[in-house]
Amino acid sequence: VSHMYRDTRVPHVSRQHTAQATSFRSHAPKVLSPIVRSMALQGGLDLASIDTAGGHGVITRADVERALASSTVASSSEGVTRIPITGIRKTIADKLSRSRSEIPEATVWVDVDATALLQARRDLDASIDGVKVTLLAVLAKLTMIALAKFPELNSTVDTAAGEILRYENVGLGIAAQTDRGLMVPVVPQADKADLTELSERLAELTELARTGSLPAARLSGGTFTLNNYGVFGVDGSAAIINHPEAAILGIGRIIDRPWVVDGQLAVRKVAQLSLAFDHRVCDGGVAGGFLRTVADFVENPIVALGSVR
Repeated sequence: VSHMYRDTRVPHVSRQHTAQATSFRSHAPKVLSPIVRSMALQGGLDLASIDTAGGHGVITRADVERALASSTVASSSEGVTRIPITGIRKTIADKLSRSRSEIPEATVWVDVDATALLQARRDLDASIDGVKVTLLAVLAKLTMIALAKFPELNSTVDTAAGEILRYENVGLGIAAQTDRGLMVPVVPQADKADLTELSERLAELTELARTGSLPAARLSGGTFTLNNYGVFGVDGSAAIINHPEAAILGIGRIIDRPWVVDGQLAVRKVAQLSLAFDHRVCDGGVAGGFLRTVADFVENPIVALGSVR
């Protein structure tokens, strides 16, 4: 009757198999953060398939976001590729969608002669030792001066409380296109910085954004955003306000165009400025006044910069 009983003896496990299992565990990717693990699982990623940067074998948030951004799912038979909106792209999409749904925005724009602005940047760059003054830095400084005259635009709206929150200092956001998507790093208390300090801080933010090294803390605290969309070769844009801010100022490409100077036709460096603003914080008069002030500063930057020295 011995055939009626199953063999319950423990099977022999060779040292070779044990070593192979140990080796597999040692080479398996490590996830130290529960948040990172959750992001990967929610995005449908296999942890073993995620490439890690830095050679340390630990999966970081940046590794997961990069994997999510590059993942695609092909559709059945119609030649359509479905791209999941996950990771940083989902964060961007959610924020922009909320801006469009909550903020009653309007846009004003004006063409401006930027010839003097370009010359001022060259002169300032040559006069400040060790600091490269960029066009963005000069424009940012002019924007700070204009915001001091029109503080209504340095605000947010608390929809739940029915209140406008007007800020004493400016957290200047700079819209930046990176490999990970659109980001808006922030220069806190930008209104208190002189042109030299502003140039240095903007250069630091630009480098951090370019290399994907921006800490999360540098992406919050903005109260007003500046967008240089001219780098994409376009003249104008009705930009989406960076929620929950109340306004975004943009500048298009600067190109040679015919322009009337002292009654005579001349070729000048011309650009378009645009301002998208939350109509709840101000009316068109304030928005137009702010934009016209910035335009006047762009056409006479030395006079504007001299007024704050």
